[in-house]
Amino acid sequence: MIDVYSWPTANGHKIHIMLEECGLPYRVTPVNIGKGDQFDPDFLAISPNNKIPAIVDPDGPDGAPITLFESGAILLYLGNKTGKFLPSDARGKYEMLQWLMFQVGGVGPMLGQANHFRIYAPERIAYGINRYTNEGRRLYGVMDKRIERTGAWIAGDDYSIADIAIYPWLRNWENQGMDWADYPALKAWFDRVGARPAVQRGVAVMAELRQPIRSDAEKEVLFGATQYQKR
Repeated sequence: MIDVYSWPTANGHKIHIMLEECGLPYRVTPVNIGKGDQFDPDFLAISPNNKIPAIVDPDGPDGAPITLFESGAILLYLGNKTGKFLPSDARGKYEMLQWLMFQVGGVGPMLGQANHFRIYAPERIAYGINRYTNEGRRLYGVMDKRIERTGAWIAGDDYSIADIAIYPWLRNWENQGMDWADYPALKAWFDRVGARPAVQRGVAVMAELRQPIRSDAEKEVLFGATQYQKR
């Protein structure tokens, strides 16, 4: 039984989806990031960067327990553990890895900043809104052209970890300032991924716990001085 420490965010849902797709048994411990659970010493022992998700697998590669943080690393671990959603040939594997890195280094950070400046920033800063909204649109365009080329999935002919990594980040498209009419191929891909039963189960994990961040206390925990304290 894999223990998953998570919250219903885009990065959390990546791992929930992957576990559902792989059919692995898992148990979820909620880490309420609005209340500061991510700073609990027990969680920091697993995820020293105080970010969700993190996992503990009692049956690691050598039979001993392993703890992992960073969603991209967890996806690769689960793919290697099960042999699923990873291309078997070297060329296909690197093709997939570059799109996984595209999500980890680009899609997540840039769309996260677009969401922050558009929704959560205490001041309406036009430069920040325009900078990250425009970068988000550029990234959506890159993915739209990619799907036009492959005709199916981000990394090529087969559904892979790259699709699992990207999909949850695009569920918040409206708050990011995107219009699906501008990205028809990507929208078709989004609908294909979203129709998968395991994906639907994955995004439903803890969905009832997710509430909009409204209070000043929650914003301070997530975006204020609490986030930057030494631990």
